[in-house]
Amino acid sequence: MSIKFFSRYSLLVTVFALIVIVLGAFVRLSDAGLGCPDWPGCYGLIDVPQTDQEIEVAEQAFPQRPVEESKAWKEMFHRYFAGTLGILIAVLAVLSFRTRFESKSVQLLSVSLVGLVIFQALLGMWTVTLQVKPAIVTLHLLFGMATVSLLWLTFLNSSGGFSNAGNPSGLKGLTKLALWVVIGQIALGGWTSTNYAALACTAFPGCYAGDAWPDMDFSEAFVLWRGLGINYEFGVLEPDARAAIHMIHRLGALLVLIVVGVLGLQALKKAQAAQRNIAIILLILLGLQLTLGVLNVILSLPLANAVAHNGVAALLLLALIAYYHTETRLLGRH
Repeated sequence: MSIKFFSRYSLLVTVFALIVIVLGAFVRLSDAGLGCPDWPGCYGLIDVPQTDQEIEVAEQAFPQRPVEESKAWKEMFHRYFAGTLGILIAVLAVLSFRTRFESKSVQLLSVSLVGLVIFQALLGMWTVTLQVKPAIVTLHLLFGMATVSLLWLTFLNSSGGFSNAGNPSGLKGLTKLALWVVIGQIALGGWTSTNYAALACTAFPGCYAGDAWPDMDFSEAFVLWRGLGINYEFGVLEPDARAAIHMIHRLGALLVLIVVGVLGLQALKKAQAAQRNIAIILLILLGLQLTLGVLNVILSLPLANAVAHNGVAALLLLALIAYYHTETRLLGRH
């Protein structure tokens, strides 16, 4: 097995994982997370109940959840794609041991991905069985981001990444800080979404027209576990708690703007050509992400815009990983 083939395959799987993340965001934001009340099937079927008889049987089995075909199909298509991703990752792990690499890093990443995708499947199941509990849904998002990140690292390590980028820019520490800030902001974004707090504030830059800093309930906003048996669909928090989540997410966006913005501008001054290209991409994605976030508020969370906000967050994370990879690779050569 050639390294070139493996590298191309790992890139293909990375792109597929990005599609799965976007599909997951689409399901969550279109309120279809409980479109199927069971797992892994849908009302006991491998697809969605469609005939009158199937719908009648399904609604007898799950009287609390009448069949909504459109939501059920959204959920099942996401499961089909996620299952396919699991198979692609399993194949990637097998191929990694049939390809001769100078180091064992690619095999380690591939095996880690298998374990990660199994845990992701469990989180997907718990998302349904625990009725979209915010802590589980947020973890599902974070581990999805971790999956695509490890796939991206697998590609970078197998392809050599940007090993010809020249001298390191000396921004490794700042890049690491930017990575943690963006990961934290993604977690806040997931918490905002799953607690239905995206529209808790309806104006920008203030929360409400004429009220820049609203009443907020932080004691309830970030309770991670509220016990079992609660249906979290459409949220359980009061407006003040949702406003607290929303405003913290906005402050997180400001921190991302500062840290990633400074990194991008510093990289444009100090880095070599390949790293400067990544820095330009970083700054473009940063501007796009902030614009999408503002539009989510002033346009009342249009679905396409909100889904794009999730997708660009993933791309921003991958761009940061690529820059950090150049720094560590180049430092290792000097």
